[in-house]
Amino acid sequence: MQTIHGRRIDEPGAVTLIDAHHHLWDLKRNRYPWLADKPEAHFFLGDYGALKRDYMPDDYRRDARGHNVLKTVHCEAEWDRDDQVGETVWLTEMNARFGLPTAIVAHAWFHAGNGPEVIARQAGFPLVRGIRSKPVTALAPDRMTPGAPGTMQDPRWLEGFALLERYGLSWDLRVPSWHLHEAAAVARAFPRTRIVLNHTGFPWDRSAEGLAAWRKAMQAVAACPNVHLKVSELGLKDQPWDYESNRRIVRDAIAIFGIARCMFATNFPVAGLRIGYDALVRAVQRMLADLPAADQERFFWRNAESFYRL
Repeated sequence: MQTIHGRRIDEPGAVTLIDAHHHLWDLKRNRYPWLADKPEAHFFLGDYGALKRDYMPDDYRRDARGHNVLKTVHCEAEWDRDDQVGETVWLTEMNARFGLPTAIVAHAWFHAGNGPEVIARQAGFPLVRGIRSKPVTALAPDRMTPGAPGTMQDPRWLEGFALLERYGLSWDLRVPSWHLHEAAAVARAFPRTRIVLNHTGFPWDRSAEGLAAWRKAMQAVAACPNVHLKVSELGLKDQPWDYESNRRIVRDAIAIFGIARCMFATNFPVAGLRIGYDALVRAVQRMLADLPAADQERFFWRNAESFYRL
C-alpha cells in the first residue's frame, strides 16, 4: 500500500493535492440567501439550481475519493451577511467533527462600519488564514465606477483592507478580469499583504480580443510579487467544459505568474455544474504532465501549504 503523509492512495493515478478553495453548506441549518430566497441574477455559470442542496464533508469526500487530498481550504460561501462570523463558528465545528476544512478564508466587509470588529473576531479563530471580501464590481468594462462606495478606490474600503496586515491575514481576490488593473494598484499599495487571485482571473471571453485583454490584466496583477493565483473554476456560462480551451488558459496563467505562485483549487461543489471532481483533477494533471515532478508538486499542494500556512 502506497501512502503519502500517512494517507493511502486508493486508486492508480491518484493525484496528491491540497484543495485551496472549496465550499460546504448545510441548507437545513444555515442561511445562504443566494441558495435560498435571493437568487443571484448574474451568476457567472448561469442556472445553478443544482447547487441548492446540502454539501457536507462526507459529500466532499465522496467526490474526492479517487485522490489523495491532504488538506483543504474553505472559502466563504456567502453565508447570511448579518452573521458573518457565524459561518466561521460552524466551519470550526465541522473541522472538529469531520476533520475538514483544514483552514478557513472568512468574510468581512472592508468598507462597513463594523468591518474592524468583524475582522478582529475572524482573526481570533485558529483556523482562519484570510478574508474574502468582494469589492463592488461592474458587469462590463464600460460600466465601471472607480471610487464608488465599496470599490477598490473607496477610502473606507482601503482602511478596512489595511487591517489585514495588522492581523497577518491574506486576501482572496475575486473580481472580473477587467478589474485586475485596479487590484494591482491595491497590491502595490500594500506590498506586505499576501493576496491570492481566485478562479484564474475569470477568463470568460474566449475570443482572441477577450483573451488578449485577460492576459494583459493578468500580467498587471502578476507584476506584484505579493499576488498569487488559484488555478480554478474554468467553467463558462451555458457552455460545456472544454479541455483544449481550458488547457490554453491554464498554461497561459502559469506562464504569467510562474509555477511558484500558482496553486490548484477545485471550487467544489460549484465547479461540479460543469465537470466532475475526478475529471477535473485528472484533466489539470494531464495539462501539466510535461512539467517536472517537483513543479507539479508545487502546483498541486506545496504552494497552497505555504501560502495558507497549513
